[in-house]
Amino acid sequence: MRRGRFISFEGVEGSGKSTLSAGVAAALRASGREVLQLREPGGTELGEAVRGVVLAEREATVDPLAELYLMLAARAQLCAERIRPAVEAGTWVLCDRFIDASVAYQGHARGLGPELVMDLNAKTIQGLLPDRTLLVDLDPLKGLLRQTGAADRLGQEAEEFHRRVRQGYLEIARENPERIVVLDGGLGIKELRAAAWRAIRGLDPGLPSLAIEPEG
Repeated sequence: MRRGRFISFEGVEGSGKSTLSAGVAAALRASGREVLQLREPGGTELGEAVRGVVLAEREATVDPLAELYLMLAARAQLCAERIRPAVEAGTWVLCDRFIDASVAYQGHARGLGPELVMDLNAKTIQGLLPDRTLLVDLDPLKGLLRQTGAADRLGQEAEEFHRRVRQGYLEIARENPERIVVLDGGLGIKELRAAAWRAIRGLDPGLPSLAIEPEG
């Protein structure tokens, strides 16, 4: 059985990564691939419980290290329960955020340091790195202005926090050019989806040169 592929989507709040992930998933399914869509934190019973704890508004400050360990616990469960079995079964796994989010948010923006976060991530994922990471880069202020509805706890952080997140992401991308592809979040939806397709097509020679748009 052919091994599946693991793609992660990263970016600041409102960058469009979730919309992009959904579009890529639809194109992959239209091309005959089995696809599993996940999000972090979430994707498992434990992960969704952590999501409720980490992202909910609260008066008390959440310690950055506590925040990180909660994210790592959810990630460990997601890898063991959903991602690794699916990839081994030949499924394409698309995950909205993964290890780079922790490095950008807790390592850079929260000030824990990227080295500490990367070390703990390595122990958590046990070698299960994405085959490709698509980083949708956008000015954080534009991303925040795009958002509709109430922002979660992280989304409500000050603009400077989100700028540190963006700079963290760009630094991670510079250090991992073989895995991370930076996409322009200012592009239109179709242009962004086409750029994403070019970035992942090399992972599977059987994929068509252009993404197949699903009917309906």
